[in-house]
Amino acid sequence: MCSSDLMVGEFPELQGTMGRYYALHDGLAVDVADAIEDHYKPRFAGDSLPRGQVGTVVALADKLETLIGMFGIGQIPTGDRDPFALRRHALGVIRMLAENDLDLPLGNLLQTAAAPFVTVDGFKSAEILLADFIYDRLAGSLREQGYTAQEVDAVVSQRPQRLGDIPKRLAAVRAFAALPEAAALAAANKRVSNILKKVENPVEPTVDNALLKEAPEIALHDALVDVVPQADAAFVTGDYTESLQALAALRAPVDAFFDDVMVNVDDPTIRANRLGLLAKLHLAMNQVADISKLST
Repeated sequence: MCSSDLMVGEFPELQGTMGRYYALHDGLAVDVADAIEDHYKPRFAGDSLPRGQVGTVVALADKLETLIGMFGIGQIPTGDRDPFALRRHALGVIRMLAENDLDLPLGNLLQTAAAPFVTVDGFKSAEILLADFIYDRLAGSLREQGYTAQEVDAVVSQRPQRLGDIPKRLAAVRAFAALPEAAALAAANKRVSNILKKVENPVEPTVDNALLKEAPEIALHDALVDVVPQADAAFVTGDYTESLQALAALRAPVDAFFDDVMVNVDDPTIRANRLGLLAKLHLAMNQVADISKLST
């Protein structure tokens, strides 16, 4: 047994710390020595994150390997039982991705972590279950930070892949909710979602202009033609607040559409075109967050 093992066995709180000192003593690079200590971080709520890129990479790999491995053999926390501290590992992954604003999609990370386990006997793919687990931990953490349940649900239900974007999305949702148009648009989005859910096959967000017959559906389509490019341009640059606020211009045409236009008409071609218009509206209103979650 090496001297660092003996030291940590006597003083467990020095785990990683002694490894760093021994690494520096042996002439290893500083970032490698730092990573030896930091890959255990964050060890508890409020603990510091790894101080450099090498430590962050190793800490992410270590925690993701543990999570995907345990989930793959069915060792999933239930109730208060979490003998392998998987909730803590998940929160560590969330904090590193979010607070460092890393451009690493969560789904890609989970697939990468799962790849080495494919040939292991008894291992079953669990990326979807693990993603659910991580987003649940994320939602709980955000509520503890003071965001409302509605704000959190609006953002997290969309399962954004880049966790560093979430604070900006939450700020955008909060700013949008303060607009006078917000309540009506949130209710309309909920109505659109319910209509589309009842359709047997997924509806493509495409519209044939020649099939637009009623003035309110023409006005809604024209409004989407104006608003969607603005919202999309802001979304691409990461200005989520501007992207959501651009939707305010849709309130009047959306209200008029639902007041005066019947979607489920007998003519299947007209019905399909109106559903396509609603799908286009739904796509525009849910890019940053699911604003229907703001509807009471």
